[in-house]
Amino acid sequence: METGSPENAGTAGVEPTAGGQVGTAPVEAETVWIGLPPGLLRMRRLLLVVWLGLLAVGLGLLLGLLAGPAWAAFALLPLALMAWGWVMLGRNWASWRYAERADDLLISRGVLWQEETVVPYGRMQLVEVTSGPVERHFGLASVQLHTAAAATDATIPGLDPAEAERLRDRLTELGEARSAGL
Repeated sequence: METGSPENAGTAGVEPTAGGQVGTAPVEAETVWIGLPPGLLRMRRLLLVVWLGLLAVGLGLLLGLLAGPAWAAFALLPLALMAWGWVMLGRNWASWRYAERADDLLISRGVLWQEETVVPYGRMQLVEVTSGPVERHFGLASVQLHTAAAATDATIPGLDPAEAERLRDRLTELGEARSAGL
């Protein structure tokens, strides 16, 4: 089957492959994905250990004093949850990535429920860089994108502050350039 044949006319998103056959063009081929820095993973894991560690100690003391030492063994449940959460946080962190393309920004995330958000530069209304006290302690910042449609608002968490500011400036510049014709 040839790519110029009438049978292929009107098929959007279909390009010939190297062998001359028609297939969908892979998005990943021309897209350069950027992952999140490891500081975000360290911060989230530390918060997990602190909160579940405090819960385990408090639960152990409370159950040990009120119900007896045998019941204090239930304090190991938060520790098991901590081990499971440690692995899940690593998987979640590894799933986050973003890519700057010519006309839009892609944000991909999720392990079980994978989500890919495409934010066209011309639709961006506001780009914010935020950093709470814990994020600042770990040297991290988040980029929040607001668009004309609330459904396409997006966030890129845990970036280095310099990268977050660079991304904000670049997205603002591209957004102004793309929306000038509207």
